[in-house]
This record gives sequence, C-alpha cells and structure tokens, in this order.
Amino acid sequence: MSLQWPWALAALLAFPLLLAVRWWTRRRRRRAAVRLPSVALIRAALPGRTSWKRRIPLWLFAAGLLVTGTAAARPQASVVVPDSAATILLAIDVSGSMCSTDVPPNRLTAAQKAARDFIRDHDGDSKIGLVAFSGIAGLIVPPTTDTKQLLDAVDGLRTSRGTAIGLAILASIDAIAEINPDVAPTGVEVPDDGVNTGEYEPDTIVVLTDGRNTDGVDPMTAAAAAEARRLRVYTIGFGTSTPSPMVCSSDQISSGSGQFRGGPGGGGGFGGGRGRFQDMDEGTLTKVAETTGGKYFKAEDAESLGDVLRDLPSQVTLQRKETELTSWFALAGAALILAAVGLAQWWNRTRLPRPRPPGGA
Repeated sequence: MSLQWPWALAALLAFPLLLAVRWWTRRRRRRAAVRLPSVALIRAALPGRTSWKRRIPLWLFAAGLLVTGTAAARPQASVVVPDSAATILLAIDVSGSMCSTDVPPNRLTAAQKAARDFIRDHDGDSKIGLVAFSGIAGLIVPPTTDTKQLLDAVDGLRTSRGTAIGLAILASIDAIAEINPDVAPTGVEVPDDGVNTGEYEPDTIVVLTDGRNTDGVDPMTAAAAAEARRLRVYTIGFGTSTPSPMVCSSDQISSGSGQFRGGPGGGGGFGGGRGRFQDMDEGTLTKVAETTGGKYFKAEDAESLGDVLRDLPSQVTLQRKETELTSWFALAGAALILAAVGLAQWWNRTRLPRPRPPGGA
C-alpha cells in the first residue's frame, strides 16, 4: 500500500493531544474535588462501571482517529482488475508445417477453428488484431471489434515458406503502438532503466506456432523489445512430435509457394505427402513468455488448443492498477468513532432507581 499525501499523517497527532487534554482535565478535577469523610460515600456516588467499560470506548475512538487520519493521506493499493480497454494481438503461424495431419484434418484447419471460436466468444470492449507469419510477418487485421472482419481474415489464411516468430512479435508491437501512445514502435529505442515495477500495458500479444524460428529476427531479441515496452507475450506450441503427412487443400496454399504441389482431389501435399517430424522449439517459446511476463502453453490437439484460447481472456485482460482506498478508510474510521461515542453514552446514561412495589419493605 502507498500514500498519495503522506504529510497528511500529521493529523494523527490529534490523538496524543486529546490524551494530554484528558489527562490535564482529570488532574484538575482531582484538585477541585470535595473532600468527604468516608471513602464509602465516594464509591457509592460513582457510577457502577467496570474498568473494561471505561477503556473500550477510548480505544475504539483511538482506532477511529488512526484510520481516519490514514484516510486523509489517500492510501492506494495495487490490485488486479479486469481491463476492458485491453487489446489482444493474435499472431498465427501459417508456415508449411501447419499442413501436418497429426491434428486432423491438419493443424491449420484446427487452428482456424480455434481462432474463430476465440473471436466469437470474446466478450467486452477490448479489441483483437490478427497477425499472420511464415517466413515474413504481416498485420492482417488491425485491432478492431469487428467480428466479421476478423473471421473473414482467419478463413483466408494461407500457408507459405519459413517461420519468423521474432518478426511476428515485432509486427504485433507496431500494431499496438498505432493505438496505444504509451507503446513505442519498434523503430524507436526504449531506454532500459533497469527497474521492473511489475506493471504492464493493457495490450497483450499471443503467438500460436508449431515450430521453431527459421527466418528474420531472433525471438529473444523481439521478446526484449516487448519487455522494454511492458508488453506481455503469451506463446502457444501447437502440434505433436509424431511424424505425419503434410496435406493442405488448394485454398490453404498461397500462390507461388514452391514447396507445395497438388495432390489427388484438388488437395496439396508438403514434400510429396511423406511423413515429416516437426521439431518444435518449446524452450525458446517458454523463454519468450517468461521474459515478457507472459506464459507458455502446450496444445497437442484441437480440443486443448480451444481450451487454451478460451481461457486466455481471463488472464490477458487482467491488469494490476493502483486503486484509491480513501473512502473505505474514511467509512471504517467513522464507524469506529460512532461506536465509541455510542458505547460511552450508553454506559454513562443515568439510571433511575426502580420504583418499589406498594407495600414493599
């Protein structure tokens, strides 16, 4: 917890001053007291209060002053709250290995379905942007709330050569910089002050890939750029290590992609449809996520990929923010002071003698 106006804590000096006034008042009363010949008469004249009844109102009043004085300093606490203004950049791998059939009918089809479900199920005012990457990376849809535009872009994804994970992260950073003035684009050097406050921008990058970086910028270099801008990167490793044929339909292959060739029934194959072992770089994906404050997920089938994307909004749209607690402290302080005054009045009330029944002794 932090205080916006710490100098306001000087108000707490009111309590020791009140104690001093109380002590001085009691001392004067003792000096001006009427001397009576019998101690018994003095005890009979005093109200029948026990010692704990005398102390409870005093300590409640003291606690109320302490809490109220703290409220004057405007306390703040860092709490995790949902942020409806968060932007999610979804970067999808469209390299040739996404034609692998270890996830039926192939990885790309399963990824497209999971992405469509993610877009449809997304709730709130936050925007979604779409980046596609193979040997290069490009922004397909800028961050938007237009569901139809996003769904059409997902349906139009086409495979191509190479895998550029680092470029996908950099493209996502630039897309976020277009809508968030607090995020510098990748062409601008961000000074590193060496202080990690744990506070992140509300915008998040999600990278879905089935392989390892083969082109462009090293993923850790891109992760460092995201970290410097306080952007979290969540990574998803998709697929299995089982050698499987590469089969994509004709509308899943980009024109001019020499690594594909047509197959029977209008389909396409990668490497002649032979089984191929896909080497996923989970170590780098994990490091990228940890460096930026995100998290790495492994999805070996369509169902687990859908679960990961379905649960992501509950994590990426949460932000740690400074929330002012002044009103809560003020209410608590007022309640304690009122309780102290009320108990003091109740216990000090004048009790009238009970009337004796007629004919009583």
